[in-house]
Amino acid sequence: MGNFKELLVWKKSIEFVTEIYEITAVFPSEEKFGLVSQIRRAAVSIPSNIAEGNARRSSADYIQFLKIARGSGAEVETQVIISKNLGFIEELKCKELTLKMTEIMKMINGLINYLKTKP
Repeated sequence: MGNFKELLVWKKSIEFVTEIYEITAVFPSEEKFGLVSQIRRAAVSIPSNIAEGNARRSSADYIQFLKIARGSGAEVETQVIISKNLGFIEELKCKELTLKMTEIMKMINGLINYLKTKP
């Protein structure tokens, strides 16, 4: 299954986490333990679950962790929309983040489909 650090989906999700941290750094301070914490944890969960699943060395386990990563992606996307609605993220940045998350989710789905074909 290779090293998770070589996976493009892992690399892109790491970049996404970095961007989420940068964007949420300017959220209102009262959101530090609310939306900021939630969106950051969900974003970090994506590459973390890709890595953990890969380390399990079982296709079934790997797929399960990828499904968790995919769920975290949906959570982040929802939180980005909420952040936009609250005026914490500009419309254009929201669209950009949503497109990046869509790309990552497609890559996760592709990896799941690939693993399902392996014996």
